[in-house]
Amino acid sequence: MFETFEFINEDFPWFFACLVAIFGAIVGSFLNVCIYRIPAERSVISPGSACECGRPIAFYRNIPVLSWILLKGKASCCGQPFSLRYPAIELLTAVLFFWAWSIHSPTVAILGMLYISFLICATFIDLDHMIIPDRFSIGGMVIGVVLSICFPALHEIEGLLIISNIQSGITAIIGALVGAGLVYWIAVLGEVIFRKPAMGEGDVKFAGFIGAFCGWQGAVFAMFGGALLGTIILLPYLLIVRLVAGQDTDCLVDESKDGENEGESVQFGMQVPFGPMLAGAGLIYFLGFNVYVDAYFTEYISYFFGS
Repeated sequence: MFETFEFINEDFPWFFACLVAIFGAIVGSFLNVCIYRIPAERSVISPGSACECGRPIAFYRNIPVLSWILLKGKASCCGQPFSLRYPAIELLTAVLFFWAWSIHSPTVAILGMLYISFLICATFIDLDHMIIPDRFSIGGMVIGVVLSICFPALHEIEGLLIISNIQSGITAIIGALVGAGLVYWIAVLGEVIFRKPAMGEGDVKFAGFIGAFCGWQGAVFAMFGGALLGTIILLPYLLIVRLVAGQDTDCLVDESKDGENEGESVQFGMQVPFGPMLAGAGLIYFLGFNVYVDAYFTEYISYFFGS
């Protein structure tokens, strides 16, 4: 059976790739349910999907991406518009699953699909509620360690069965400890310098989850790459907001000094979730950039500590 799979995958690579993309869209539909219900502490299994008006959505009107297009973004029962985010998450999951399948071995790609699903859920929940549920951070960390022990290929470790399993498990544990520890001490240092919480505990645990799946190199890259990613995304936004609100800020300055501080804090002192930045960098690492990051760390360590 496995030989048949390899034959089809080698001679018709598009076949399984298309199936993976379709599977990704289906998983994306389920992730939408998780993102909406988990913060509300509701079951993701039952009841089934329902419209905002309360009527259940028939399965043939709940086809990922396609249903939204055919219904023109509106519910068939009451005409209420559906958020564009629903098909966007379904399409995003499909694309990321397809990408993972294209660059990794089938085993690593399948494990990576779980990793990607956790990243997507944590990202959008953090954006909506400024929290990362423990099931995605601590739970994901434990799952990452267990899967690493069972499938050493996740960390590109080969060799004798038992030895490679142990090595892979240790790699995952070190990655989790480095990721969580690095973010924790940076958060402590940030709190000392700025005299207010710099990062939440959820970010610390979430970095540990990334490290369990990607090793310490992926955890370090997620931290600093996430910070760079946040800078690239947030700085233009904050500058635009400041330019647009500049006239209003001037008015506040004329009225009182307190008003000036208040106007500036709304723009530059606001809290932003760091989880999506960690997730973005962790995703970039897993989807191909790990080759360059690992090569850099290998060369760096060899230079300072000898080959």
